[in-house]
Parts: sequence; C-alpha cells; structure tokens
Amino acid sequence: MIAIENLSFAYKRKPVFSGLNLQFTSGHVYGLLGKNGAGKSSLLRNIAGLLRPKGGNITVNGFRPFDRLPVFLQDIFLVPEEFYLPDIPVENLIQYYTPFYPRFHKANFLNYLSAFDVPADSTLQNMSYGQKKKVLISFALATSARVLLMDEPTNGLDIISKSQFRKILAQALDEERCVVISTHQVKDLENMIDRVTIIDEGKILFDQTIEAITRKLSFRFAYDDADVATAFYTESLLKGNLIVGPNYDADESKLDLELLYKAIITSGDKITKLFQS
Repeated sequence: MIAIENLSFAYKRKPVFSGLNLQFTSGHVYGLLGKNGAGKSSLLRNIAGLLRPKGGNITVNGFRPFDRLPVFLQDIFLVPEEFYLPDIPVENLIQYYTPFYPRFHKANFLNYLSAFDVPADSTLQNMSYGQKKKVLISFALATSARVLLMDEPTNGLDIISKSQFRKILAQALDEERCVVISTHQVKDLENMIDRVTIIDEGKILFDQTIEAITRKLSFRFAYDDADVATAFYTESLLKGNLIVGPNYDADESKLDLELLYKAIITSGDKITKLFQS
C-alpha cells in the first residue's frame, strides 16, 4: 500500500532523513515513534504528497504522492498536528468538503462526534482546540480513505478524550485501511498498534511487529542484580527495577512502549542484534 525506497528529504540545506526504506500494508496500525524534530512529520507529509522527496521513491496505492492526482487524494487523509478549520457550522463542513471524498459516510461521522461528546449542530468558531481536533479526526475516519496518516493525534486531548479516541479508531479499522500514527507520546498508542517504527535524527532505529517484540524482549520487574546486569535498559523504582531484557525463556510479558523506546534510544545496537539472531 505504501512503499518507501531509499527516501531522502531536506529543507534547503538542512537534511532531515536519507536512505529510508519502509513498507506499510493494509489492515494494520503502525506506530511511528520518536522525539520532536526526528523527522516523523516530514515523513508523513512526503507520503501525503505535501512535500517533494529529494531522492528515492514513494508509492501509495500505486501512485506517486507529489503528483497529487484526484484519484490519489480521495483515498488518503492526513490529520496534521497543527491545522486550521474554517469558522463554520459542522453541517457546512460536511457540505463543503465531502465532495472530495466519494466514500464519505455521514452517519459514521455523526456517530464519531457523538462518541467524542461533540454536538453535531455546533459551530467550529465556538469550539476549543481539542474539540476541533475531535471534529477533524471524526471527519478523517468518515472519509473511508484507505490510507490514514495521523500526526500527534492525541495532542490537545484530555485523558477521557484519549480513551475515546482509541475506542473510535478501533471501531473504524478494517482490513483495507492502513493507519500510520506519529507520536512522541508513546503511552497513548499502547494496545492500538501492530508494528513499531522508531525514528531518530532521520534514521530508522527500529522496525518490528508487536508479536516479534514480545517474543524477543521481556518487560518486567527485576530484583536480582544478575538479572539487571543482563538488561538492555533499567529504570530504578523504590521496590526494584523495571527492565527491558532478552526473553530467553519465552515468557509472556506486556509490551511497555515507553520502556521499549528508551531501550532503543540507549541500547539500539544490542537490541537490533537480538532481532537478527
């Protein structure tokens, strides 16, 4: 669905990333993790055709994004971190923008708004940033676009709204849709994604499925010094240590994305070797 080969991009003389190779397929939710400025937003905008690559190739559903063909645009939607919505009633938003998306499902849109506790008869001008973001997310899901890109979608949402977001996204998923979510708030993505891609300073540090991660790595409390010594990453607590270590015994443990991210940033080479074995 999305094929990225040897991709490079730069803002004038400032390189952002080079030599990126990634594949995103339908039926999955991908977590693109990294700190601010790592290149996540630029990658999403390259995929959406809003930025032109300096080198390499991107194809999305067989199209080159920067050509911006209507048949391509109607099947992809980017929810940016920073956005503008006109000061109009929600009903007018539907009227003006749905012609660009032939498979837009109004009933789904209204259901998503209801789940977010946003009145469908309200006006965007009277909404907070968080409410506007809920409207944009609801609209994005209702377009039925097969490629959905979301850049820091939980920024501006309170704790209850983040929970609502996860439930709504789960309802909107199907085998034909590919969702790529970029965030540095890794806890917000737990229990949602199928594959983790960690990007730092324009390079892919880690790219694995959740199944592979939990098979190879163990996330647990450790009290024994020898156990801590073999860990890739440790975090001291009052009652012991949280660790990320090799899963030699094939024990099941719950994925902790925050710990995984810290482990990759601090011990990426060691973990990469483990996944190559």
